[in-house]
Amino acid sequence: MNIYARDITLLLATLIFVTTSAAGQTQKIETPSHPPPPGERGSANMKVLSHIPLGEALTIADVDIEQNMDRPYAYVARRGGEIGFDVIDLEDPSNAKVIYKWRIENPELHQGGAMDGRYFAHEGRNYFVQSFQFRQGSPNANVGAIVFDVTGLPDQSKVFEVERISQSDTPGGFHNIFVYKHSTGKPLLFATSGQYSKVFDLDIVVNQSETEIEQRVENENRALVGRIPVPQSEDMWSRGYHDFYVGYHQETGQDRFYGGGGSGYYVFNITDLAEPEVLVTILGVPGVRWGHTFTPTPDGRYAIGETEWQYQPLRIFDLKPALDGEVDNIDHAIGVWHSDWKTLAHNHEVRWPYVFVSGYETGLSVFSMEDPTRPYTVAYYDTYDGPHNDREARRINSPYTWGIYNGAWGVDVRNADGLIVVSDMTTGFWALKMDGFNGWSGEAFGVPDVSSAQDWENGPSNK
Repeated sequence: MNIYARDITLLLATLIFVTTSAAGQTQKIETPSHPPPPGERGSANMKVLSHIPLGEALTIADVDIEQNMDRPYAYVARRGGEIGFDVIDLEDPSNAKVIYKWRIENPELHQGGAMDGRYFAHEGRNYFVQSFQFRQGSPNANVGAIVFDVTGLPDQSKVFEVERISQSDTPGGFHNIFVYKHSTGKPLLFATSGQYSKVFDLDIVVNQSETEIEQRVENENRALVGRIPVPQSEDMWSRGYHDFYVGYHQETGQDRFYGGGGSGYYVFNITDLAEPEVLVTILGVPGVRWGHTFTPTPDGRYAIGETEWQYQPLRIFDLKPALDGEVDNIDHAIGVWHSDWKTLAHNHEVRWPYVFVSGYETGLSVFSMEDPTRPYTVAYYDTYDGPHNDREARRINSPYTWGIYNGAWGVDVRNADGLIVVSDMTTGFWALKMDGFNGWSGEAFGVPDVSSAQDWENGPSNK
């Protein structure tokens, strides 16, 4: 059987498997077609706690939630005519409310908008980093991110801008960012920029003397402490990264970078930022022209890869053969999952054994990958109620299939209580709970306590 046929067989097996009943802990369920029939918008085990329409359609991007229950805030990026971000108060998740809005000056002059946002804490203060992408000719075309001090929330008057991070050599801003507390103790910002993920030391950004503040416009690289390159290969569809995840690997004590872009997916050891070391490449996978979102399991054994094309499933890769030196490259998936083959899964968060997916027109889905070769759906809620697969209304002369780019953009999970938040490009902000999922820690599931949620006080090496 050739590799392409093997992937198709895996997908068909998965689609059949999710429809069977289960006697185990988690019930396997069948996701309905989209849009779902009346009364079947969500599975019986997924509850909507709050829904906030945020405004005009297609002005909503990613979402991030703070992990500290004493700071019950989520952040939603805004684009289009509403360029900036909204802060949602989740002190009572059943009564979520917008308590703060920040908008860039002269939004009508800007072409583009806010994309990805990330929270971090450092030396007793709390910050939010909002990434931006503005086209050339717009104001702030070189600005990739703005750092805000949000320690004073919920008092709006105490939220203030700390710095705008610009990169004149790679204009166009940062499509995606990730914040990570490195094993050195440094809070780092990873950002898509040109043919690299550029790494900025956020300690340098937030701790500045008045002289440094005056000089920062002349020295925009003063916080730049590393560059993670995209390994070059033949017939690359993209020469940059689209998305990435950074996590601590307990078994080896390494800081690891997981990047999607180029011709596939890449894993680096970045313990020494000056000498990033390629550990794994995933190239030549049938159906994958480039990597998009790429997220590992807590132990670093498996990783979920997305590629931004309609009909494409999420693929699950076993990294062990490459990490152990048995092969030079991974060229096939061991498992695949899709909520609806006509659509496209987008961003995802891993809380082993569950993967929480924001799937554009299919909304939120949750699948289990306890057996990575046979993942299955366990819960869903369709946050998007607009027209599906609407090619007439969107661009079609493109390698992308624009007819399905609407609906759920971002998803995040609060580990303390299992609260799920979703940002939908059209319908707004959602807070949901899945029955039986009342929080997550690695120890409770027999895996390292590693996820996208950072331990800002202790750092990864203390996990």
